[in-house]
Amino acid sequence: MKNQRDSAEQHGHHGHSHGHGHHHGHVHAPANYGRAFAIGVVLNSVFVIVEAGFGIISGSMALVADAGHNLSDVLSLLIAWGASIASQRPPSARFTYGYKSSSILAAMGNAALLLIALGAILYETIQRFIAPAPVEGMTMIVVAGIGVLINTGTALLFMGGRKNDINIRGAFLHMAADALVSVGVVGAGLLILWTGTSWIDPVTSIIIVLVIAAGTWGLLKDSVKMGLLGVPEGIDEQEVSTYLGKLDGVDAIHDLHIWPMSTTETALTAHLVMPAGHPGDPFLHDVAHELEHRFGIGHTTIQVEMALGDCSLESSHRV
Repeated sequence: MKNQRDSAEQHGHHGHSHGHGHHHGHVHAPANYGRAFAIGVVLNSVFVIVEAGFGIISGSMALVADAGHNLSDVLSLLIAWGASIASQRPPSARFTYGYKSSSILAAMGNAALLLIALGAILYETIQRFIAPAPVEGMTMIVVAGIGVLINTGTALLFMGGRKNDINIRGAFLHMAADALVSVGVVGAGLLILWTGTSWIDPVTSIIIVLVIAAGTWGLLKDSVKMGLLGVPEGIDEQEVSTYLGKLDGVDAIHDLHIWPMSTTETALTAHLVMPAGHPGDPFLHDVAHELEHRFGIGHTTIQVEMALGDCSLESSHRV
């Protein structure tokens, strides 16, 4: 019982019969992609102006549509860049987690921005079907070819972080989708030169919309799930519960919560019922270490109780 009180005092928690332990593990800060964002924003901003201008001159709705999408990409890169910077700011008295969750808000904002861009592109494409216009195929090929190079190069800058950060994944998907779209525009330009058929251009624009919509749905779904504090992808709540339940001395588990603090960091809180009393800080340290290296959970708070009391929930797991 003395160990239990000592642990609570050492960690700054207070309670009558609860021992608490908080451990951050070996938390890895999100990688700094400032240089990648800067290069991506500059290259794509210049290209938006060039592509939109030549799209209007050549009469290509596909180029204009792609330019509109590229503009949304520039805005999304700026949002993601700002969130990346904000998420690395230290905690304060009011924001005790810092601004980590801003990266989740950025991912949601990027998805919403893409949906708006899709609506605008679709509207203009329908207008082009209603009022067909001649298209310069060679201009489409040259400009879109430049787009393939720029978008592919920018996507490669974010490729390394796409698996561990949904915010970086969003930037990567934007650029990769743009590269594929530009390849499609090149193909459409070749077909127009070959057949002289102008309706190929608006059809290509609709295909662009469908491709972007498919990627946007996944990004929107994942970001909303994070915003609702759902268990992050790749972490099985049942496996975590089973691991904790098999620890020596643990009789039951309750109030287990796993949620994303940001697009790269995950937190966990849990109550462990240990009738023999608090096992000491080394136990807490080992549990936190295992949770990070086995499940990728870097911020862990464990509360040890000697009996299943009134605060237990229906979701309690008895071992």
